[in-house]
Amino acid sequence: MGEFVRLEVDGGIGTIRLDRPKMNALNSQVEREILEVANEAAERDDVRAVIVYGGEKVFAAGADIKEMSEKSATEMASKERSGLSAALTAVAEIPKPTVAAMTGYALGGGFELALTCDRRIAAEGLKVGQPEILLGVIPGAGGTQRLARLVGPSKAKEIVFSGRFVEAQEALSLGMVDEIVAAEDVYTAARRWAEQFVNGPVHALAAAKRAIDEGLEVDLHTGLRIETHLFTSLFATEDQKIGMRSFIENGPGKAEFTGN
Repeated sequence: MGEFVRLEVDGGIGTIRLDRPKMNALNSQVEREILEVANEAAERDDVRAVIVYGGEKVFAAGADIKEMSEKSATEMASKERSGLSAALTAVAEIPKPTVAAMTGYALGGGFELALTCDRRIAAEGLKVGQPEILLGVIPGAGGTQRLARLVGPSKAKEIVFSGRFVEAQEALSLGMVDEIVAAEDVYTAARRWAEQFVNGPVHALAAAKRAIDEGLEVDLHTGLRIETHLFTSLFATEDQKIGMRSFIENGPGKAEFTGN
């Protein structure tokens, strides 16, 4: 367990909890700890879904600019191989459903962290954005790439070029977040979404996530081949036998999966 980031596991749900007051700024130590807990969440069999949460007041307001400001291009290039980009890639590659529970601010690297998740739940009053352009740089840990894939290139360019803060209702209309709830209900709503997968078919959920994510990176023909390969591989799992047998005997939605 790290000083600023920890993995809390309860009832099959792992919560990656950021806790670096006051704004959960993402310095080098936080980046390392995110990488470590993301790998732990990916590997643990008792974690079936993951919530990324910054607490009741703020999700993450971005990278630690004081730490970053005096670094050279060479230093930043070296750092990013094991820095924020690597940490966020580890979160994105958790082979389980993931959801960001977002309060206060999710800006810069903080919003890039949210973009790695499969779903984003926003508190009323949340502000999101990629304000790096106001510092003379661009998003460097997935903001230009994941945001454009999520909302399309035109909307992504407007947000990145302007560096403006986007409030919750507009973020919902743009597709930057998926749901808005009262601030005090954010974690509960995220947990409610995650709980539906706790007793689900582990390998099928991982395959579905991989098929969608990898398919977005390639042409349709290649994506269909990825999908077919993953589909057929699931016939080696116990859950496939359980699911189809249950459907034949009892109808849809009644299977009790084992995760094998």
